[in-house]
Amino acid sequence: MSTSLLLISAAFQLQFLLFFFPDPAFSRLPPDQISVMTALSHQIPTTPAVTAALSLSWNISSEPDPCNWKRVTCSPDNSSITHLSLFGLSLSTPDILPTLCNISSLEALDLSDNDLSSIPPHFFSSCGSWLGLRLLNFSRNKLVGSLPAFAGHSLPQLEFLDLSHNSLDGTIGSQLDGLVSLRSLNLSSNSFGGSLPVPVGSSGAKFPALQDLKLSTNNFHGPIPPQIADYPSLVLIDLSFNSLNGTLPGTLGQLQDLQVLILSANDLSGPIPHTLSNLSKLSRFSANQNHFTGAVPSWLPRSLRSLDLSYNDLSGPIPSELLSPPSLSYVDLSFNRLEGQIPPNISPAMFRLRLGSNSLSGAIPSSAFLGLHSLTYLELDNNTFRGPIPIGLGHCRSLALLNLAKNRLFGPFPPELRNLSSLQVLKLQFNNLSGEIPGIIGSLTSLSQLNMSWNLLTGPIPSSISSLRNLTILNLQHNHLVGSIPDSIAHLDSLIELQLGSNRLNDPIPPMPPNLQIALNLSNNLFNGQIPSAVSQLKNLEVLDLSNNEFSGSIPESLTAMDALARLVLTNNRLSGIVPEFGPLVKLEIEGNNVTLRSHNRTTSSPKKRNSVALAIIIALASGILASILAAILVFSLWRRFCRVEDEHFQSGEDLPLPQVVRGTLLTTNRIHRSSIDFNRAMEAVTDPLKIIVKTRFSTYYKATMPSGMSYYVKKLNWSDKIFQLGNHDKFARELEGLGKLNNSNVMTPLAYVLSVDSAYLFYEYAQKGTLFDVFHGGSNELDWASRYSIAVGVAQGLAFLHDCSSGPILLLDLSSKSILLKSLKESQVGDIELCKVIDPSKSTGSLSTVAGSVGYIPPEYAYTMRMTTAGNVYSFGVVLVELVTGKPAVSEGTELAKWVLAKSSQWDRILDISVSRTSSAVRSQMLNVLKIALSCVSPSPEARPKMKSVLRMLLNAR
Repeated sequence: MSTSLLLISAAFQLQFLLFFFPDPAFSRLPPDQISVMTALSHQIPTTPAVTAALSLSWNISSEPDPCNWKRVTCSPDNSSITHLSLFGLSLSTPDILPTLCNISSLEALDLSDNDLSSIPPHFFSSCGSWLGLRLLNFSRNKLVGSLPAFAGHSLPQLEFLDLSHNSLDGTIGSQLDGLVSLRSLNLSSNSFGGSLPVPVGSSGAKFPALQDLKLSTNNFHGPIPPQIADYPSLVLIDLSFNSLNGTLPGTLGQLQDLQVLILSANDLSGPIPHTLSNLSKLSRFSANQNHFTGAVPSWLPRSLRSLDLSYNDLSGPIPSELLSPPSLSYVDLSFNRLEGQIPPNISPAMFRLRLGSNSLSGAIPSSAFLGLHSLTYLELDNNTFRGPIPIGLGHCRSLALLNLAKNRLFGPFPPELRNLSSLQVLKLQFNNLSGEIPGIIGSLTSLSQLNMSWNLLTGPIPSSISSLRNLTILNLQHNHLVGSIPDSIAHLDSLIELQLGSNRLNDPIPPMPPNLQIALNLSNNLFNGQIPSAVSQLKNLEVLDLSNNEFSGSIPESLTAMDALARLVLTNNRLSGIVPEFGPLVKLEIEGNNVTLRSHNRTTSSPKKRNSVALAIIIALASGILASILAAILVFSLWRRFCRVEDEHFQSGEDLPLPQVVRGTLLTTNRIHRSSIDFNRAMEAVTDPLKIIVKTRFSTYYKATMPSGMSYYVKKLNWSDKIFQLGNHDKFARELEGLGKLNNSNVMTPLAYVLSVDSAYLFYEYAQKGTLFDVFHGGSNELDWASRYSIAVGVAQGLAFLHDCSSGPILLLDLSSKSILLKSLKESQVGDIELCKVIDPSKSTGSLSTVAGSVGYIPPEYAYTMRMTTAGNVYSFGVVLVELVTGKPAVSEGTELAKWVLAKSSQWDRILDISVSRTSSAVRSQMLNVLKIALSCVSPSPEARPKMKSVLRMLLNAR
């Protein structure tokens, strides 16, 4: 028999077998469900992200069995579809929903993380065939309007309903009455108002199976009704971030199965009822940011694992057995009015203990910490503890953060702490510690922050400090340290802030760590001689304070080359001569010297040398005349040069030091911008220091006016520190092109870019008002409450957009009032969005954490997590909100604004900007609403902060 006949025979036999003995794995779906799935596959967007998510499996031609499609689950015999997971597929039209109604066998439907804006009015009535549906998830969409009505419809088996993270509003009445089998209800992060919907449904419908009730981050107000006990199966209750008031109902104690009770960020008051002692299964109790009074409960169940009662008005001592339950791992009682001592018995499972900002006293019990091998975060700051640092802390080898600042501790630094090899943050400032800084400090090799300022420390700075190669902040100011700064300090490559002021240090001054960025403070010491020229090598330094020393001679001209310098403090030295020309963005403080200001033709003298004023005036006049002549020559030269370049249309590159351009590309599709942007004119602008508008850590903004008359920002990115991806222009270009496709009026997206050999130049629309910092803190504050509120909403809209990008969240490396640009007093834009896309930490001279943020805006967890997060961005935005409400800068008189406001959370009226709040009672009410939102954003715990989408929703409802 020929080969072809054998093949035909085999094929015939196979068809015969399949006909009479079908493969059990082959689809047995009814034709109607196959038709529905075929229609559904045509309704799903075909973007690259969606196609990748579905792995090209939703194609009836290439895969005729929908049971084999990704995210589709069928019954064991493949006779019906039971589960559909359509999350994150960019679904935006509600037309897809009626199609789903035809799959009557569905048990679970997940439509979360899409762009659906509404549910058709009769959707649930038309889907009456979903008799077996148990799970329905519409979370993280864009749903608006009131809660859909489920009452009277046939969803008798529905157990899990999730409509969280949408924009639903109105009150909740009888809409849920038909869901008699409900076990989990999640309506959090919406805009629902009115009283708390308990009992659920206006007709008092019972939900005996309800276990999870999540209603957080809404606008519910009024008391928690005692009828909450009508749901005896409740395991979890989350009512946080609402406006609930009144006292806690004692009936909560009847919920015998309750394990999680979260009441954070409300206006609840009164004592915590004793009936909660009946909750024998309670593992988490969070009631922080309320107004609870009375004593800390001593009768909390021993099943407790997490307790957060911070930011309340609790008083009295900490109960002796409160910290001892064997499973207790998290306790936060900070920011209350607690007194007395720390109980000696602490749970061996303790992971984080926060008792800061109270009135606790006595000695810190050393024996209490001997067995705490899991303790990672210990915060006892801002109390009145006395005695030495407990040596028992040396046994807590997992410690990453130890904060004992602002107490009355005394004695030397205990050598037992050398064992804390995991310690990343050590804060001991504002105590009475004495003795020398021991050499064993170099054993703490994981330290990123060391603050021992405002103590009584003596002796030299140990050279072993150079072993702390991860150190980013070193603060030893206001002690009695002597000798010279060790030469080895230059080895601290990650250091960005060095505070050594108010000691007795003397010469010589060694080379400084090359990456200093925030500040170098050597003030109030015994340094003399010339200001070392090596200081000018600190190109990233923003603040240099050399005041109150004995420096003499002239101010080095080389200091003018410090590109990032924003403040130079030289007061009360013995300097003389003519002050070099610093840029307009440098705040210069030179009082108490015998120097001449060239630009203002006047002299600033020390009171001890007033007899030299006349001579200085003569010198100033002569200098002024000379400067005028030189300026005229310079202007004339530049004018001739400019005219020549204009005439030659940049055909000759020898007249100006123009950047060596590798690539220039237009990103915008706007025809006006495309016809207006002139790369040659822009490159001319970036060579002119007079065109500088803003300077930040990574970039310089220039104003470039095009031949059409339109102005643009041209932002030069600094690649000199090798943080950016040098030499990889193609990858950088792809990142910029992706950012250029973003479309949001509150986000500064690049219109074009030019890549040179060592820099990148990004083009943006020009913001007429400049940065929020300039407008708000620049001395001419024009912002009324309407403008401040509009700015806040605009920034929130921009951040929510960036965090919710389909390709993944875009995080901001440095969100502050200096990275928010104002097109008008009510139009704000978020800038610097490209930084997290182009920074390459592997090529940085330090860790990413050393550059992530401006002082006052940096989330506390960045000190030890070393990574950017959306929660970190929310914290920074919260600081901006606090700025807008209080009128104060992010750091004022050495104190971070967020910490200052949290400490005064019980005095909200007193911290509002009175120049604005007094205009009307309505404005004051709105400011208080925004302040409450801000406080939730700057919560010390990242997990407690709301998502940006929720923050935006709360802001829109604050008026």
